[in-house]
Amino acid sequence: MAKKFMRKNNRLFHTLTLFVFIVFNSACAQNPPFTGRAYVEEEKLVQQSTVLFNNSAYVIPLQNPDQLKIASIHFSNQYAIGFDSLLNKYSKAQSFNGNDYSGVKTLDDLSFDLKLYNTLIIQLTDADLDNPQVLSFINSNQKIKRVIIALFGSSNALIKLNDVSAPIIWCERVSPVAAFFSAQAIFGGIAITQKLDRNLSRNYRKKMGFTTDKIRLQYTVPEDAGINATDLLGIDNIATEAILNQATPGCVVLVAKDGKVIFNKAYGHHSYDRTVPENITDIFDLASMTKISATTMETMLLYDQGRLNLDSTVGAYLPMAQKTSKNDIKVREILEHQAGLVPDIPTFEPLKPTDHSTDSSAAYPTKVNNGYYLRKDFFKDVMWPEMLNSPLKTRGKYVYSDLSMCFMQQIIETLTSTPENVYIQQQLYTPLGLQTTGFLPLYRFPVSRIPPTEDDEVYRHALLDGYVHDPTAALMGGVAGHAGLFSDANDLAILYQMMLNRGAYGGVQYIKPETVDLFTAKQSDVSRRGLGFDRWDPIPEHHYPSQLASPQAYGHTGFTGTCVWVDAKYNLVYIFLSNRVNPLVSSKLSSLNIRPRIQDVIYQAIQKGM
Repeated sequence: MAKKFMRKNNRLFHTLTLFVFIVFNSACAQNPPFTGRAYVEEEKLVQQSTVLFNNSAYVIPLQNPDQLKIASIHFSNQYAIGFDSLLNKYSKAQSFNGNDYSGVKTLDDLSFDLKLYNTLIIQLTDADLDNPQVLSFINSNQKIKRVIIALFGSSNALIKLNDVSAPIIWCERVSPVAAFFSAQAIFGGIAITQKLDRNLSRNYRKKMGFTTDKIRLQYTVPEDAGINATDLLGIDNIATEAILNQATPGCVVLVAKDGKVIFNKAYGHHSYDRTVPENITDIFDLASMTKISATTMETMLLYDQGRLNLDSTVGAYLPMAQKTSKNDIKVREILEHQAGLVPDIPTFEPLKPTDHSTDSSAAYPTKVNNGYYLRKDFFKDVMWPEMLNSPLKTRGKYVYSDLSMCFMQQIIETLTSTPENVYIQQQLYTPLGLQTTGFLPLYRFPVSRIPPTEDDEVYRHALLDGYVHDPTAALMGGVAGHAGLFSDANDLAILYQMMLNRGAYGGVQYIKPETVDLFTAKQSDVSRRGLGFDRWDPIPEHHYPSQLASPQAYGHTGFTGTCVWVDAKYNLVYIFLSNRVNPLVSSKLSSLNIRPRIQDVIYQAIQKGM
């Protein structure tokens, strides 16, 4: 009977592993092999059997992800791949197999290879602690490094760690769910709530243990947020419809509900030749999502610091604007798109042959694309004067304008004395632990991770891959207030969970709650918009951003086929990323209502589960 029970449980855990792998790492739409309720039940059992020791220094949850250099070491943990994949949702963690150091190499060699890492997360099982060299490895490294132990197994294994002073997360259950749970608990994606229920040794006595709070996103199944996974299958159908109708060659969809990422799938390929499958870690050109994900958030930071006044004027911050029609425009008007600015300025059309070169040099330093370099000070000499002298025709009315955030970029850079891409990276993205979000992605990532956008046969004469699609942003060197930001879906989930948390994430208050409330609220009777942020449209027939979105919804879309929407009523973050402009610009993504229809499937699933 016992053997039959164990075989049944092993099959269950294998199925759980497959299911969670699909949910967390799927490269295409797949139907889960069974309901996630079994996962939720196992997670409850894991939580009840997980205890944290030696955390008086509050090492767990880990803080300051930007300062972490993490190595994850395993020996016989059969679920190490899943454990490490969850670690990497929060911060880059390099995996090491300790068994590779059991022959010619020794654990001393492993210690040498770990010298550039300041945080060692060591996964242990009962079998590992039968090896005295492993204990010696732990004891020597905990004196010079931050060491965290994730132990899976019996109380006898825990007792062998009596002399270890490093934090220990002990889970008596051995399962893939236990591995996922412990990895997330290290970063505060899941709270540790239990204390020891019995005496084990002199160091591990009844009622001992530290509890922690949930401070970051959790990665789990829809059922963990009260949603039936089968009710989200409509997302698969709509995404497939988009690809079959060539509305986009591929896309990534992410859903976070109640601080839990419950859906994250990739569909299709980077292009219609189907050579590179889409992946959830792909880095997309966000286009106008840059406006809220970078420039508006920088504005909020400066507003919190008292360095920027919404009722101050452009001329007060930019002396060059004082003798132009932009002098008395208020910052508030710019953010509301009510300043009367034209939508954009001419881009590639006015360029002269002497304005660009095929080679970089001191005279042509601005890289627009491979083999395309712009002359020095082209923005200052040509584009900026064009923006400053552009007509004001509709002041006081809502007219969406890319120039709005170009002006905000100049104000921000003047106030901070720092390029926009550097400032937002230092002040927000890096402290949050974002791993992909930023401008100029090719300086940090291989082109294979970036789905291409348009094949520009007219101006740049190249497929745009890793270079910003927006022509104005391209001529600005890829860093602009209205476009130029790239990111994967997971980073955006963190960024907008911070917004949903009213400016807080990971135990840090990045933006004041009242500032988040102000910028995301409706600002005037002229339009639906907030300050920088787009919002729910009160006109029923517009169904914007979707038929079922609440009046509390705010976010933005991007020309390349992207969007993010936050809905506080449903505690929801919805992210859709695509490269619908590849190889040529098409309107099918909009005409088929792909993004809003997927959003409605999510709302329907939530309402059905309520």
